[in-house]
Order: sequence, then structure tokens, then C-alpha cells
Amino acid sequence: MNVTVDGIEVEVEPGSRLLDAVRAAGVELPSLCADPRLEPYGSCRTCMVGVDGVVEPVPACTTLVSDGAVVSTGDAVAYATSRTSLKLIAERLPGPPAAGSELARACELLGVPDGDHRRDGPIAVDTSHPYIAYDPQLCIACARCVRICDEVQGTFALAMVGRGADVAMAPGSGGPWTESDCVSCGACADTCPSGAIATIERPAVGVTESVTTTTCGYCGVGCTLDVRTAGDEVVEVRPNRAAPVNRGHACVKGRFAHGFVRSPDRLRRPLIRRGGELAETSWEEAIGHVGRELRRIVDEHGPDAVAAVSSARATNEENYLMQKLMRVAVGTNNVDNCARICHAPSAAGLVASFGLSGGTNPFEDFDRADVFLLCGSNPTEAHPVVGARIKQRVIAGARLVVVDPRRIELAGYADVHLRPRPGTNVAVFNGLAAELIRSGRIDEAFVADRTEGFDELRELLAAYTPDAVEEISGVPAADLARAAALYGDGEARAIVWGLGITEHAHGTEGVRTLCNLATLTGSVGTPDGCGANPLRGQNNVQGASDMGAMPDVLPGYQKVADPEIGARFEAAWGVPIRPERGLRIPEMFDAAVAGELKALIVFGEDIVQTDPDSTHVRAAIDACELVVSHEIFLSETAALADVVLPAASFLEKDGTFTNFDRRVQRVRPALPPPGEAKPDFDIINAVADALGSDLGCRTPADAYDEMASLTPTFAGISHRRLDDEGPIAWPCRSADDPGERRLYEDSFATASGRAQLAAIPYRPSGEQPSDDFPLLLVTGRRLEHYNAGTMTRRTGNLELVPEELLELNPADASELGVRDGDRVSVASPRGEIEVTADVTERVSPGQAFMAFHFPEAAANLLTSQHADEATTCPEYKVTAVRVRSRR
Repeated sequence: MNVTVDGIEVEVEPGSRLLDAVRAAGVELPSLCADPRLEPYGSCRTCMVGVDGVVEPVPACTTLVSDGAVVSTGDAVAYATSRTSLKLIAERLPGPPAAGSELARACELLGVPDGDHRRDGPIAVDTSHPYIAYDPQLCIACARCVRICDEVQGTFALAMVGRGADVAMAPGSGGPWTESDCVSCGACADTCPSGAIATIERPAVGVTESVTTTTCGYCGVGCTLDVRTAGDEVVEVRPNRAAPVNRGHACVKGRFAHGFVRSPDRLRRPLIRRGGELAETSWEEAIGHVGRELRRIVDEHGPDAVAAVSSARATNEENYLMQKLMRVAVGTNNVDNCARICHAPSAAGLVASFGLSGGTNPFEDFDRADVFLLCGSNPTEAHPVVGARIKQRVIAGARLVVVDPRRIELAGYADVHLRPRPGTNVAVFNGLAAELIRSGRIDEAFVADRTEGFDELRELLAAYTPDAVEEISGVPAADLARAAALYGDGEARAIVWGLGITEHAHGTEGVRTLCNLATLTGSVGTPDGCGANPLRGQNNVQGASDMGAMPDVLPGYQKVADPEIGARFEAAWGVPIRPERGLRIPEMFDAAVAGELKALIVFGEDIVQTDPDSTHVRAAIDACELVVSHEIFLSETAALADVVLPAASFLEKDGTFTNFDRRVQRVRPALPPPGEAKPDFDIINAVADALGSDLGCRTPADAYDEMASLTPTFAGISHRRLDDEGPIAWPCRSADDPGERRLYEDSFATASGRAQLAAIPYRPSGEQPSDDFPLLLVTGRRLEHYNAGTMTRRTGNLELVPEELLELNPADASELGVRDGDRVSVASPRGEIEVTADVTERVSPGQAFMAFHFPEAAANLLTSQHADEATTCPEYKVTAVRVRSRR
């Protein structure tokens, strides 16, 4: 629609408000109760405007545009009305508006001077939260904080209380902020126009401030952040409001957990082991030692005596360079990344079912989904922006089926919550598929025209009646049938899964049987379907694998065994590409213990804390003649290394990350690394130089360009294009290709061009409970912490969650004589730890749960080496344990 604002013609979409037109025209207009992320509210009356043909002034924030409307923000009556409203608002304050606030600017624009103030006496400022301070005296009752908590975050932690002039916001039931349900996303502080809610940030230490737009380095959502710095300090981090992924939203980690970057614990100089102790040294000595030892080991034992663990925390360019280092400078395919121990089954299952290793649909499709099947994922903690988006859709009327042994937050919003015994996912998914077929809720035309394997699947599923599935999984037959009906009756169905599906002895089979459900209903590769969507754990799990940091594929998942592909890379790199698969991460440890692997480069991963059976991992490290660790802190792994190379954090790097929906996004350095620390990109090049090899990529942009020239899937993406256009999804095959946001609408990427239905029977997990170890332990994540916790434990997040807890069902706790808050021992056949008990109904009888963020509660000392047969992904979700009270 065409609208004229103060003589400026603009175009806006139908359904827009006049305020949208005003903003499009670049005209500044106070609007204290409005935020583009929120529904129109119209309470403050400071955005009054005149409209030709309308007698009275109207509020711009709530008035719909009409084609041809002529708007005047300087209309005398509108101006006077806005000024009077603002004067009444300002009179609520005990003094002048907070400097730099939106309210202060509104007073300046409308000429409202400091006037009489009605509030008497000081009211205590709530500083109970480590990141947020609340001064009730500055509250102007606009309710933006309450509404953003409700409408965007979906936590409902804030409320408006009081009457008349005394109305103000209160957290929770009116007590201290930390006693509310707040999840510390910071949205309330971002939207507050008066400064009543403010973030407690480190004061600026420099004169010049700058803002750098980059991508968050925590989970796989890929939020865009604006990082404000002064000197070499972070002043504040805010979510970018124009970002297509997070749309001005963030979580406690991305928004606040940046204090680690200047922690006194940061590694600032290289370390080398002398006389059994790590001591500081020069870069020249450290890199020289690494180069000499790697050359010696290759000369004495061959290139396969060296392996590297690449990093899902690092950039695409660094992962590309690491796999090139191993293949070009060392001569081995022994390179892998942490996708191996989390989402390798997702990649394998998606490739087998549909042809490509990424999720099928863009995050935006969640906005139109009318039913979600959420399986083995706790997104409100592990992927908070995704969790909030799903919650909002469910509040708006979408149906939700949760499949998770644990009662996660979203289970409270679910129409049906299926709680299978850990390790029985395949039986549950087969049961759902059988019910879809039995009840006639499949898309028969889609199955006939675009799939293969239906007859074999239907034959297998005859045995998976609701009663049979209940016997295997414990899921009530009626609940299974209802869940199938809810999913089958949807029109825009979205399947979302996480590590609760993949980290099993049969994780790939779990992914394939889950993909069957999307295929049977025509929910993938169609305009209406919302697809099959894995939520990647770390920030660049997708990208690290995309870049070929895997033992059997080159960049773009091009097989090392394919002679045509090998010849193309040989021509570019000048060295032969070996066709045999290299070692996967668990195989690296086995090979080291067996004396076959002599050198291990661990790049940005804390394998001692995050990989299963920590005792075995330590034994592998001890067996190696050389262990090199790139790290930002002296992690559990770095402390055991022979050489430790101080690296840059994600706030100090240049490059790209790829998020869970295949979106490649820019990463830009907001700060220099501390001391002598260097970006991993420079470290890898230095190691290559020490080995006498020039990798030919002196900048991250060079590395991406080279990778794209060899990889058709990424051929159209470059740093320059990302800087000009913003995020681009792969596949993107040429410079004029916008990127394929929704996969398979024309054809599946399998050999036949059809989706492959998988007839896979249920098989028991690798580990089962016993008389000695009667409980099943499931491991996972907490909202406030990240992976090994090396970053978040050095921020205010530690105040929010200072220790790990073992969740126990009340029935089990009673039988064991354990009370809430007791210290308990948790033992498995591999080890024993001590932790505090949290007695809760979140876990079912016979099960327990804990995260792995704290080294003093080392959950992976307990987990086993049982692994997915197809990908060697460990079975973190099924560990037999014994719990005993220490009281």
C-alpha cells in the first residue's frame, strides 16, 4: 500500500500499522509502548498522528494503513495530545528520565521538561540477578517487558501489579527477581524504554565504542548478535533485531555469557610440557616442537599414526583448513569432528532417507506449522530461541506431541507426551507409522509417486501394534494412537529432533524411522510440509561436517573413495587423495590405546570431559607420544597435552558458521585475542608451515573461496556475498542462486530421486539395567551452561546454576533413602562420581538425569563405549547406574 508520511511516499504491506509507515519513511516518532517484535498495544498515546480525512488524531501504533493515506506527525492536535500523554507519564518518575533512554528522547522530541514527580521516597532497586537490575521507580507501566516475556520468550515471568498511578511491573509473585521464572534472555531489558530494567554490564574502559555484528558461538540456532566494545572490552551484547534467524531475540548464553573473553584464566601464551609440567614458551618453540614431532612420527610410523579432532566450535574456514592440513601436509584421512558424538546419525539418516545431510526446511516454516512432533530434544534449554518459537506457535493453536522420557518444559504445553523407556525410540516411531497407515492418515499419492520401500515397511509394521509398542517402550497404547492421529491430521507438520534420538546404539535407525513419518505424510519436499529438522548441538556442528572434517568425506560430503572426486581435489591440492576411510573419534582412542596412533591434535574440543568413558579417553591421551591442544582455557584435555596453543574465541574470529537449517552466516571479530593468543586459522597455517607445506589459504575468505571452487553445493557462497546479502542457505550452486531454503520440492537427492522408506525393526540398547546397576541415566544440557562449561562457568551464569544435580524420581529416592539436596554417589561399570540429588517428577521411575557441564560432576566418567553401529556415535542416553546416599 502507498502511504505518504510528512510528504514522503512509502510502500508498506497490507495489514501494516501507520507506525510501520512512519518508520519506513525514516521519521522519528515517540512510541513508548510499541516494539516491532510485539503486537500493537496502544496504551501510551505518545505516537498520535493526523490523517487526512480523519477528524481526530489517531495512535499510529494500532491504526491500520489504508492505501493512499496521508499522515502528518506534526499535526498540531496530535502533537498536543502526545505531549500531554507523555507529560503524565514523565510525572510518574522520581526525577529526570534515565539518560540515553527512549523515554528521555521522547521528552526531548515533544518538549516535555522535568516536572513534578509524584512518587515519594526511595524504592529499593532489585539487584538479585547477576545480569539484570530493576528500579520500580522508573517503571512507566508501558508493559513492554511483560509482553515481550509473554509474546516472544513465552515464559510469563513478569506481571503488571498495582492500581492507578501505582501500576508497575513485578517479577514473579513480587519477590526478588531471581525467585521468578525468568530464564534470563534479557528481552525485557532490551525493550524497556525508561531504564527501569537495565543490564548490569561492565562499564566502558575506552573512549571509542564500536559495534560488531557477528554470529553467536554457543548453540546451533545461529543467532545474530551486536557486540558493543570499548577498547578491548565487551560493553554489551544485544540480539540483532533485523536478523532473519533470531529476530531480535537471544538466550542467557548469547546475550550475557561473554565475560569469559577477558577471564584471567584465558590462555595467553603457548605451553609446552617439560619434566612432566606445562610451562610457558614462545610460539616459535611450540610450533617448532609440534612440526618436528609430527615429522618424526610420520617418518617412523607413517601418516596414519597421526589424527586430528576438529572443532564444531570453530569456523567453517578453520575446519576446512584442518582437514586440508591432515590430508595435504600429513597425508591421512584421520580427521573427525564432534558431530561424530552427537549428530552423525542425523546426517547418515537424512542422507539415506532423502539424499542430503541437512535439515529439510527453514526455521521460518515453524511459523506456519500446525503440528510439531518434538522428539528427544529439549529446545527451551538447549536451543532457547527455537524453543520459544515453538512455544509461541503452540500458544497460538498449533498441536504438540513430545516424545521424551523426561518431562521437559514443553511437555507441559503438549497435547500428548510420550515417555518411552530410554533406548526404545525405534519401536515408538514404528508404532506411530503403523498407526498412520492403519488409520488412513498417510498421503497415498505422495507415497506412490515419490517414495520407495512402502511395501516392505508396511509388512514390518504389522507387528508394531499399540499394545506391542507399549510392552517394549512403556508408552500407553492409547497415547500412541492419539499422538499418531494428531500428527497425521495436521496439514503443516514439523518434525524436530535432538540428541535424544541420535545418541543411542541405534541412533541412525532412530533417525530413519522418524523420517519415515515425514515421508508417509508427505511432509517433506512439499510446499505445505514443514519437514524433518535436526537441532544441532554446538554452534557449527553442521558446518564442521560440511567442510569435510570427517574421515570418509571431503568438503560437501564428497566421498574420498570416489576416484573422480579424488582426482579433482588432487589437481587443486597437488597431492594424492587416499581413498580409504580414516579413523573416527572413538576409533582414534582405541588405536592410541592399542599403540597404533602416536600423535593426536585436539582442536577446540575438551574430549576428556565431553566424550564417553573418560577413563578410556585419558588412557588414549597417555598412550600418545604427542598430544596438541588448541584451547582458550586450560581444559581437562589441555591439562594433559604436551603442547597447548592459545586460541581465539568466537568473539575474536573472522569467518563463517553454518546453523541448524543450513544457513551460512558471517562471524566477525569484535575484539583482539588476549595476550599472544591467535585465531585457530593462523595456528593451523603455522603448523602446516612447520611441516613444510603451504596450504595456500592465507585468509579465511581465501579458504572459503577455495572450498567453494571444489564443492558444487557451496559454489555460489562467498564472504563478499554474505557481507552484501546476509545469510545464505546451501545448496547454493552459483553466484545468482539465492540458496535452497526448502529441500526436495522437485526431487529427492537419492539415486532414484525418491525418498527411501526404511523397514527397520526395534533392537535393544547396548546397555541394560541390572541388579547391580538398576537405574538408567540419561545425560543432557542445562539452559545456563554450554558443553564442557569452560566458557559459561567463567561468567555470571555460574551464579544462576552453580553446580550439577542428579535428577531422581521420588519413588526411587524413597527406596534409596535419598532426600532432596542429599549428596549421592553415582556409579556405573566404568566409574563413580558424587553429586547433589534433585528429587523431582521430571524423570520417570527407574531413570535419572544429569548434564555434563561440570568437571567435578563428570557424567562421562560413567557413560559407556556402546555406539551407533552406522556412525560410531556414542550411546550417551542409556547408561546403567547405581545411586547411593552419602548421608
